[in-house]
Amino acid sequence: MPLEAFIRRMPKVELHVHLEGSIRPQTLLTLAQRNNVAIPAHSVAELRDWYQFTDFAHFIEIYMAICNCLRTPDDFELIATEFLRGQAQQNIQYSEVIFTPYTHHEHVSMDEQLAAINRARAWAETNLGVRMALAPDISRQRRPIDHSLIVADWALANRDNGIIALGLGGPEIDNPPELFREAFDRIHAAGLPSLPHAGETVGPASIWGALNALHAVRIGHGVRCLEDPQLVAYLREKQIPLDVSPTSNVCLGVASSLAEHPLPQLIAEGLFVTINSDDPPMFGTTLTDEYLHIAQTFDFGLSLIKRLVVNGIRASLLPEDARRSLENQFQAQFTQLQNALKL
Repeated sequence: MPLEAFIRRMPKVELHVHLEGSIRPQTLLTLAQRNNVAIPAHSVAELRDWYQFTDFAHFIEIYMAICNCLRTPDDFELIATEFLRGQAQQNIQYSEVIFTPYTHHEHVSMDEQLAAINRARAWAETNLGVRMALAPDISRQRRPIDHSLIVADWALANRDNGIIALGLGGPEIDNPPELFREAFDRIHAAGLPSLPHAGETVGPASIWGALNALHAVRIGHGVRCLEDPQLVAYLREKQIPLDVSPTSNVCLGVASSLAEHPLPQLIAEGLFVTINSDDPPMFGTTLTDEYLHIAQTFDFGLSLIKRLVVNGIRASLLPEDARRSLENQFQAQFTQLQNALKL
């Protein structure tokens, strides 16, 4: 019980969470209704039933239906504000948040999306004391892929406007990283970090592609690296962070159950692991729940839980001085909380 209380109250960071995938169920119903978008659910209970994914393709189908409910700048400000309230309630003090701007551009321009999200970001920093940075991503499945250059140029133009990186998301099957080399060469030359998803539904080849073709500084998911000992050795040597989302992996069939999740092996191999929620309402989780579940399932103790939190700080794209300052603040809060709970 003391460890559970510690996890609930401890300061946290989150590096892999999708804004569109964080929409609260009741808010999604409201957006669908006010924007006249038909979805096959009319209550929170029906949404939970809808969120029973048969495979990754089915998940993407539902995810795109959710994205289709966002039609105005106010919609983006609303979901970002609610997301940040939820982060504050979990004491998640800093988040690096993914969203897919080109998916929505026919209804809301990418500039309008960013301005709306930034209004929420500024409000939350002033009123809630939580911070957010943005890592827009390119959608793998959208064709033709010329849009990737549009998104890359837009991200570069807004790197002083809340954007800290560019990602690549969507189905890995038949969409290898190498297809998007030109866009990521462009941002790499300009010094903008690359945060692609890889090694989730495709194995080591996808991760190697993200590293070699996309200049990845962090890997979204990456759990299938364990299929290639040479890749594991490389990731360990370079200490390239893996943003691991255990419940997401279970819900999408990457792991058969939480008990069978490779998280303990990733840690035992000396890999740089962070813990994340990915699309929390869609997977029935929160970042706090992720820590509670892994502590219980794998019998992780206080020291390892704290190390995973600190990994999140160290893997973040905050400036070095800001990372050091945040880590010092967290260590002080850990000590205060341990003393209060007599841990």
